[in-house]
Amino acid sequence: MSGKDEKGRIEAIESLGNLKMPPATKRRRKNRGMPPPATFDIDSLPGSSNLTVLEAAAVIRRTPGALEQWRRDPNHPLKWRYVDGRPLYRVDAVRDYLAGCDKSTKPAQPHSVPGDGRAVRP
Repeated sequence: MSGKDEKGRIEAIESLGNLKMPPATKRRRKNRGMPPPATFDIDSLPGSSNLTVLEAAAVIRRTPGALEQWRRDPNHPLKWRYVDGRPLYRVDAVRDYLAGCDKSTKPAQPHSVPGDGRAVRP
């Protein structure tokens, strides 16, 4: 073998290592984090408007994955409907859910206090 042929093979092998995977073949993963706060005022929207999952998650400050879990429970207080296979939330439903959350929040109790109101004495 000549040195010229050997050099050509080495260059060919090195060029294979420089190949990068095209972005179209990479699998995109869902962003499961908390979306940024909503850029719109929910009180200024008409009640019949629809919000996407990301918009509803931004308003109630939950992750889209949490809303996905809630949709598995048909009795969850946040109501939704499917339009063209996508879940949408009415603005009225989101407002009702937020109003219910404000009423149902309780002050946090220390872990040593039982739920029946009797305090544990040391």
